[in-house]
Amino acid sequence: MALTALAVNDIAEAVLGCVCHALQEAAEEIEGQPGCPCRSCVVPGLSAWDSCDDPCGTAEGPGGQLTVNLARLYPSSNFPAEDREVRGVRGCQPPHLTAAELVVTLLRCAPSPSEDGCPPDCAELSEASRILHVDAVTVYNALLCCVPATGGGRRGRKFILGAQRVLGPEGGCVGIEQRVTVALPGCGKCPGEEQS
Repeated sequence: MALTALAVNDIAEAVLGCVCHALQEAAEEIEGQPGCPCRSCVVPGLSAWDSCDDPCGTAEGPGGQLTVNLARLYPSSNFPAEDREVRGVRGCQPPHLTAAELVVTLLRCAPSPSEDGCPPDCAELSEASRILHVDAVTVYNALLCCVPATGGGRRGRKFILGAQRVLGPEGGCVGIEQRVTVALPGCGKCPGEEQS
């Protein structure tokens, strides 16, 4: 069975909502921890570092930027391995599963030098580090807990968490990038295929 047209977008939106919710919970539990950035969205292609400051004001939520994007989509008969064999040239022969690699990017403000060129002091750097470390664990835990719930069945959706990496500091931003590969089972009919 082929994928439904919204299969990738639906899982990307679900991941975004789950991570945003987890960031809000972390902010409620840990004093001084910012919550989900007011700029949070599913984006096409690579995430542009449009915002890590507070452009939206405190009334709308904390600054920063949370994005989810699709890195790649590939067939997988033995998830998460990528199929490399040639499929039939006639008719629709979709794989058992399709894997979607999603990228979750969370950016926050990084401490910057003062107006007279002095580097940020250790207290500012320590606070930014604490926020980054809490964000890293929060995103990781959110994906571990909610991705399985986005699939049907007893065991939930299959997924693999990739390595998480720190981004920056660069351009006043610092953050994390977390990759997650999710299995998308086919459930639609192939284009041009008649209903039985």
